[in-house]
Amino acid sequence: MSAVLQTLAASRAIVYRTRGRRHGSITRLVSPSDIGELIKPFVFLDLFDISATDAPNFGWHPHSGIATLTVLHEGAIDYQETTGVKGVLPAGGIEWMRAGRGVWHTGAALQSAKGFQLWIALPAELENEPCQSHYLSAGEVAEEKPARVILGSYGRAKSAITAPQRINYLDVRLAAGEQWIYQPPSDHEVAWLAVSQGTLRTPEHVTAGDLAVFEESNSALVIQADSASRFVLGSAAKHPHDLVLGRYSVHTTPAALAAGESEIQRIGNQLASAGFLR
Repeated sequence: MSAVLQTLAASRAIVYRTRGRRHGSITRLVSPSDIGELIKPFVFLDLFDISATDAPNFGWHPHSGIATLTVLHEGAIDYQETTGVKGVLPAGGIEWMRAGRGVWHTGAALQSAKGFQLWIALPAELENEPCQSHYLSAGEVAEEKPARVILGSYGRAKSAITAPQRINYLDVRLAAGEQWIYQPPSDHEVAWLAVSQGTLRTPEHVTAGDLAVFEESNSALVIQADSASRFVLGSAAKHPHDLVLGRYSVHTTPAALAAGESEIQRIGNQLASAGFLR
């Protein structure tokens, strides 16, 4: 057996995989009520590939108790929050919006757009704090080859986004035949990856459109690219709370959810009075 195959054979096992459910240009890979329980604090993941001709307008909608995180590989998306923040997210850009106790936002693809949107369940001390957002252009994203560091740190690179501790989220590109070994921090037992381009072996084949969840441990992930590949990878200390779910919210307790939904209703009433909601 070759050294590459021996290394792959010893790598961390995949315990769950999915291709999600596709709705038009968006594929839902993770929801809080299913795989989110396995990989929390990562509780939601969409893979989107939106064409310029049928780009959806997502309309005003609320969140609380989570942070939303968009990694835009191609295209451009405009955004607006009820905090007053608005702008255009360019190709290669990152959107981080910590909803906290409640916020509404809206957005639309200005052209063909590809990427991932992730939700992260916030820890109890942040889930009802004021909203905070951070938008990065491609040039502002820290990088340690072969990874762009979206959250947390890898090697000498550290994300500019102030996020909950003990979470790494990486945007990785590998050339055909390239092998990469990711050693998570010792307290990160959760790990997964989702592929948007190419085919990987880790040790099973994982192809474009797949999400793979690894067994809980802090062992290294050994990843071999059979073809030029791009994927996102998350690792973290497991979120210690049950997920208490609202329609657009995830909290740690019913009381925290009630507080978030109350703030969402208050802001929604303001939007309705201003004519933004029907």
